[in-house]
Amino acid sequence: MNQTTFAKHLRKNMTDAERRLWFHLRAYRLNGKRFRRQQPLGPFIVDFVHFGSKVIVEADGGQHSESATDERRDAWLKAQGYRVLRFWNHEILRQTDVVLSVIYKAVEGRGE
Repeated sequence: MNQTTFAKHLRKNMTDAERRLWFHLRAYRLNGKRFRRQQPLGPFIVDFVHFGSKVIVEADGGQHSESATDERRDAWLKAQGYRVLRFWNHEILRQTDVVLSVIYKAVEGRGE
């Protein structure tokens, strides 16, 4: 399956955490900022990206715990000038406001 087809498949089969996050990020809902979801970027597909601020948001389940693949992926994305924010699915589902606050600060250039 090529990257574009796989990205479309991921958009149709989002996790509950991705769905919740997308509800808040879509349609310029986060202070007028435009995010894209399941976006091909180089050799990867990122969960959410704001191109203007070069911020990527990843919603991670247990399969991402101490993942060497994620480390290589993040290193490549950072080398392209992107900032990668990773949140565990349970954080997104239980502390949505905190997660959105961190994303907002990063997009506005006020995050660490």
